[in-house]
Amino acid sequence: MNVAIVGTGQSKFSRDSGLQIRELAFEAYREAMKDVNLSKKDIDASIVCSAPEYDPQRSPSSGISEYLGLDPRPTFYAESICSSSTTGVRAGYGLIGSGLHDVLVIVGFQKMSELSSTEAQERMERGADIMWESPFGLTMPAGYAIHARAHMEEFGTTEEQMAKVKVKSGKYSKLNPDAVFQREVMVDEVLNSQVISSPLKFFDCCANADGASCMILAKEDKAKEITDTPVWVEGIGSATNVVSLSAREKLTGLKSAEKASQTAYEMAGISPEDVDVAEVHDCFTIAEIMAYEDLGFCEKGEGGKLIEEEQTYMGGKYPVNIDGGLLSKGHPVGATGGSQVNTIFKQLRGEGGRIQVEGAETGLVHNIGGIGTYANVIIFGR
Repeated sequence: MNVAIVGTGQSKFSRDSGLQIRELAFEAYREAMKDVNLSKKDIDASIVCSAPEYDPQRSPSSGISEYLGLDPRPTFYAESICSSSTTGVRAGYGLIGSGLHDVLVIVGFQKMSELSSTEAQERMERGADIMWESPFGLTMPAGYAIHARAHMEEFGTTEEQMAKVKVKSGKYSKLNPDAVFQREVMVDEVLNSQVISSPLKFFDCCANADGASCMILAKEDKAKEITDTPVWVEGIGSATNVVSLSAREKLTGLKSAEKASQTAYEMAGISPEDVDVAEVHDCFTIAEIMAYEDLGFCEKGEGGKLIEEEQTYMGGKYPVNIDGGLLSKGHPVGATGGSQVNTIFKQLRGEGGRIQVEGAETGLVHNIGGIGTYANVIIFGR
């Protein structure tokens, strides 16, 4: 059965929204419902996605479903850390494909402003191995710093090349009204920023944020009734890796992302060369460089060269994160994957505005949970 995205939305990402999680979710839901031929009564299920360790509400799905006026229809909760809302897409795809539901809403959210930086880091550490690694200082920045150092040692990747990823994200985030940071930075500013976990510095790291995203999925006949411009889910791949970094075969890429992308390409019947625009999980600058390679946009070890040659800019071979990405748009954990889908949805409908990639017909979302523990890769087509 063919499944389509028929509407998407997101709240503005901010360092302190001043909103409750239900209000954040409603902002995204309201935008997703704005231009569709759909009423609340046509929605027969919802999936709510977040990383629960950040929220005081133990089970947020029922409260959000109630606030959106979707009860008493069933609601489900999906969690895979930072990839939670694309895990929601996979679950929704299966629920529709099975015939259990025709139209459902997926809401991802996170409110991180109630936590101090120290508290947020402590909770993020729980995404690593809590027995053998996080108690000894393996924070998220430290984990990706290990990957960065391995990549530098094996392939000669430089700190300047990583800094160029942030430069690109700033260039495009200033065109995105929903982004946390809306200004450009220069290479020297990145290189001279505070060291967080060597070789990663302040501007090599994404920004915690408050925010929500929303996606409406529908089966084929319903999708064509709801909108004239559905965006089809053509391929979807998911994979996991061992939690402990010390147990991994290599540290120069994410095995989960490689496997998920292979599955998605095979299902969609395309190759990396067919991708017109992509959203990748750039939680750290090295993560975007590894994503280029894991997705097959270049050979292993050539990711630094790809950004240096500006092949991932608009007008390049593979436009990547032209909305600012996690680095500048912000990373409200449970909302991030849905925000990536929102960008690709608009691109494929020609609604990207100042960041529209001309003639985009095939889009890709690459969403990672933890330090490569989870990976979802979704391919969309017009």
